[in-house]
Amino acid sequence: MTENAIFALAAAIAMAISTIGPALGQGLAAKAAMEGIARQPDAAGNIRSTLIIAMALMEALTIYGLLIAFMLIAKIA
Repeated sequence: MTENAIFALAAAIAMAISTIGPALGQGLAAKAAMEGIARQPDAAGNIRSTLIIAMALMEALTIYGLLIAFMLIAKIA
């Protein structure tokens, strides 16, 4: 395997792992928030704002993975 192929494979794996983890986390967080809102509709505002902050932090993990993938792809060129 050439060095460029290893960098390309590493970039693909970095994107796959950094996308799967936060995607599962966001799904579980949204599920829990919807259940919480269904049980206590009065707390919907607090739950929603906490959910938005949590989603933003989870999305940052995906962006970090994208950044690492870009850095690995830059090694190829």
